Amino acid sequence: MFYMIIEHFREGNAVPVYRRFRDRGRLADERLRYVSSWVTADLARCYQVMECDDRTLLDAWMAQWADIVDFEVEPVMTSAEAVAAVTPSL
Repeated sequence: MFYMIIEHFREGNAVPVYRRFRDRGRLADERLRYVSSWVTADLARCYQVMECDDRTLLDAWMAQWADIVDFEVEPVMTSAEAVAAVTPSL
C-alpha cells in the first residue's frame, strides 16, 4: 500500500526536522519504504510517498517525528491502479 504523507513542520520550521534527519536518519523500519518527497518552496511542508504492507510501521515511524511534525496520511494508488479500478465502470 502506498501512502501520501503531508508533513507540516511545526511553526513552519524545517531546521529541527533536517537536523534530526542528518543526525539520526529516517528512523523508519526497513520494511517501510521511502518512495519520494517534495518540499514546499517556503520549507513549511513536505509531501512524501511511503510504501508498506503494515500500517503500524507507518504509525511507528510518525511517532519518531511527532514532536516536531504534524502529519496527514492518505492511502493512495498509482494512476495505473486507478485506471484498472475505474475501467469496469466505463
